[in-house]
Amino acid sequence: MYKALVVAYYYPPMGLSGVQRTLKFTKFMKDFNWEPTVLTTSTAGYFAHDNTLEEEIANNGIKVVRVGANDPNSLLRNFGTIRIPSEWIRKIYNRVTQTIFIPDNKKSWAKKAAKKAREILSSEKYDLIFVTIPPFSSFVEFSQLKKEFNIPLIVDYRDLWYKSYFSFYLTPLHKLSHKKLEYNSLMNSDRVIVTNRNIKERLLSDFPFLTFEDIVIVRHGYDLSDFENNNPAPKENDKIIITHSGNFIEYTTPEYLLRAYKMLKKEKPEIASKIELHFVGLISKNYISLIKRLKLESNVKLHGYLNHKESIKKLLESDVLWMMIDNRKSIEAILPGKTLEYAGARKPIFANIPDGAAKIVLEDYKASVITEPKDINKIKECLIDIYKMHKMNNLPKCDEEFVENHDRKKLTELLVKEFQFFLEA
Repeated sequence: MYKALVVAYYYPPMGLSGVQRTLKFTKFMKDFNWEPTVLTTSTAGYFAHDNTLEEEIANNGIKVVRVGANDPNSLLRNFGTIRIPSEWIRKIYNRVTQTIFIPDNKKSWAKKAAKKAREILSSEKYDLIFVTIPPFSSFVEFSQLKKEFNIPLIVDYRDLWYKSYFSFYLTPLHKLSHKKLEYNSLMNSDRVIVTNRNIKERLLSDFPFLTFEDIVIVRHGYDLSDFENNNPAPKENDKIIITHSGNFIEYTTPEYLLRAYKMLKKEKPEIASKIELHFVGLISKNYISLIKRLKLESNVKLHGYLNHKESIKKLLESDVLWMMIDNRKSIEAILPGKTLEYAGARKPIFANIPDGAAKIVLEDYKASVITEPKDINKIKECLIDIYKMHKMNNLPKCDEEFVENHDRKKLTELLVKEFQFFLEA
């Protein structure tokens, strides 16, 4: 069996969507004759932890090596699961840390992880290194390690780095430093994996030395086993359940949906009374306050953070799934992991999103109702349309072939096919 050293700061028991892609890749690699060893962080403070995902690691015999450091999350290890701060605090924190730490505040972990990797690579033979980013500091450190050990390096872009939607450059020097670090790291990589075509096009534009063949698209997906034998509870009433699963971060907000629903409640209370909005995941105090100000407490159900299996069950118990992406710089390259997990539930998706990668995916999925993210009146009209379609048992159906092609096991097979190109003869 071939061996891959997988470098992933975000990995269970950390929860949230950022861990799913790498977890599922490592789960299915053995099915294609690749044995992963995951190099990740030790105990860290984080917004959510999911012990059921650790059980998944153990049940699949995935080898995990944990490395502690002095990055902010590691320093908060004694606090365990920490409360998600308000958006303005997060924004200030991100701007301060991006100004002080280049490329990011996980530099200390990346250096210690690289030191541990040197020990591992000196004592065992590995066929390649697979680094998932962010954090981008991992890419910087392991691109150097690639040269030291003359081992193939494959990088997985879950998000853009240079000029991404969350980037902040205090000065032109900050901006130049990021681009130079990414340039040097890419020069040392053997293959670049991305989640969507928009990221690929941006990389080809920003770094012209890359060729079309250097960058391979492997989208997000869903794990069929998460849905099998995950029986939804019977409905308590005949209301249409519209569910959002996940956190609200910098580029997402429930505000416009809530205001559209409030408008519907005023104009057509008989329709609004037949619709419930459900939120699965962490939701900040300011949005809870907004729900109260709009007097929607009886129409909105907050389920809080649930483990992955339970969150999937909530998707299956829903009639329609909702997602939102705000208009921001470089937002066209965003493809939230939830998009394809929603597709795994085979439910209609109501999306308030701009043009970009997510919209392309949802148009291919077919079972989607799409509006601009801030058009409250249009969102309200779509709620009415969803009500009418549901009443007529005529909600849109998904493209089954599209869904089947985004099974995580199939996507892992695409990934390891890229691995095979770099095996020694």
